[in-house]
Order: sequence, then C-alpha cells, then structure tokens
Amino acid sequence: MSPVHFQLSEDQLALRAGMRELLAARFGPDALRAALDRGAGFPRGPWRDLGEAGFFALRVPEAAGGLGLGLPEAVLVFEEAGRALLPGPLVATELAAAGALVPGAATGEAVVTAVDIGAVGGGYAAHLADSDAVLGEPGPVRGEPVAAVDPLTPLHRVRGAVVPGRWRAQGALLTAALQLGSAARSCELAVRYAGEREQFGQPVGGFQAVKHLCADMLVRAELARAAVYAAAVTGTVGEAAGAKLLADEAAVRNARDCLQVHGGMGFTWEADVHLHLKRAWLRARQWWTAGEAEELLAAELAAGSPESASSAPSVPRV
Repeated sequence: MSPVHFQLSEDQLALRAGMRELLAARFGPDALRAALDRGAGFPRGPWRDLGEAGFFALRVPEAAGGLGLGLPEAVLVFEEAGRALLPGPLVATELAAAGALVPGAATGEAVVTAVDIGAVGGGYAAHLADSDAVLGEPGPVRGEPVAAVDPLTPLHRVRGAVVPGRWRAQGALLTAALQLGSAARSCELAVRYAGEREQFGQPVGGFQAVKHLCADMLVRAELARAAVYAAAVTGTVGEAAGAKLLADEAAVRNARDCLQVHGGMGFTWEADVHLHLKRAWLRARQWWTAGEAEELLAAELAAGSPESASSAPSVPRV
C-alpha cells in the first residue's frame, strides 16, 4: 500500500496566511498591551472586524451568508488565533454561529460564551459580562466573578448551569487548535530569544541544554499539529480527545520551556511568554479536562479492538 500524504491546499494556505496577516495588523502586540491595560475586557469593534473577515462564519453554509467550509479550515484559523493570544470566547461564538443558535454570532455582532469549565453544582464561563448569550442556555445567565490566572480571560462562576454536552467535542477540538497555535508560537519565541541573548560571548542558543529545550518544543508542537489536523479531517471523538491531550501538553510544556530559555525576562509584562503559559493552563481545563479526554480516547480504542469489534457501537463523530 502506497503512503498517503496529507497537505494543505492552496486555498487553505491562503486562508491561514490571510488570517495571520489580519491578526498581526489588527490584534498585534500593541492591541494586546492595550487589552491588558483595560483589565481583560475587549472592545466590540475588533470583534466585529473578526466577524467581517469571516472568522465565525467559516462553517456557516453559503446559502446562509457564510463561507461553507469545514472543521479543517476552522482549525487553521483557530491555530492562528492561538498564536496571536487573541482574547474572547472565540470557540463558543463560532459554535453558536455554525449551528445558527444565536443571531449575530456569525457576523461578530453577538458575543457568545459557554460554561465550558466544569465544577460541582455548576461551572465557569469566560467573558460572561461581555457576552450577549450563553451557549445552550435559553435566557440570561448570572455569575459570580472569580479570580482568573489569565489576565485576559475574566471568569464567572455560574451555579446550576451544565457544561454543554452536544458541542463539547467540537469545542475541545477548536480549543486544541488554539493550544497548538500557542505551542508553536512559544517555540518561535524561544528560538528567537536564544539567538539574540548572549552569555559568555555567544548566543545562549549555542549551548546544548538550550538546543535540547528548543528541539523538544518543536517536536511537541509538530506532534500536536498532526493530531489536531487529523482530528479535523476524521471527525471522531477519540481523535479529538487525543488531539486535545497532545495540544494541551504542548502548549503548557512549551510555554514553561520558553520561560526557562528567557530566564527572568520571561516573567516581565513586556514578554508574551508568561501570557501563553497562563492561557494554556486555562484552556487545558476547557471543554474536556485531561481525565475526560483520556476516558473518551480509551473508550474509542476499546471499541475498535478486535475483541470488541463484533459488539461495539459505531464510533461517534465530532
């Protein structure tokens, strides 16, 4: 059997490049610092810009005014958002737009959040005060503000609300794409700083220990990329669970290693690396925790084993 080679199409490459250019121009470092100075909120103007660019309407049918694309294209766009540390409830708004659940979500006129971090007796929702709707909830939802590790992601504790079930697999996959973008960006930041920072008369990137850190970061990011892209194509819950596990690990560990490469500089406000770490910690708890993803992946692997194939149910799709 000849090997199968998966490559991005010219249209997909153009979509990714266009989104990277838009985010760099509209949501670059200056905009990120301005958001930090505001105290974690985000203005509606840039959110509408995302809507006008088709960020939320990728999977909306063309007949309904969208682009009529699929999960692979959405994953590419969300990967770029992760690289840029784009704030806001991106995943919930995209899911609401794709499912035609909230008017205005596809165009960026409406901001939709979700109770995507589970807790006993309820859960946590990001950007609740800035949102117009909560995914899966028919009416207004009130919450109690709580301290958040990520300064760009305010959280509210919502009592009695349930983490949405039918959207969790897709939400987890899009979150994995965000984590992938963050992991890749952390690797880039580490390599760049290692080439600029000098110790003992040479760049720190010349030291073997730093080389190993950067190499490990690249391997984690590329492994996560393969898993996320594959899950977007196959659409199975188990693939999505595996992608979330690998992307969470890559985002968290790459940010930690990037901090180590930066030394004390990484903890200062002018560096982005500590923001990538804090966002990665938060995303690792969203939609699926590691334990939940492991259980789902194990269930799919067991269902596909020869011993259980005769009685196994069909594999669920994302």
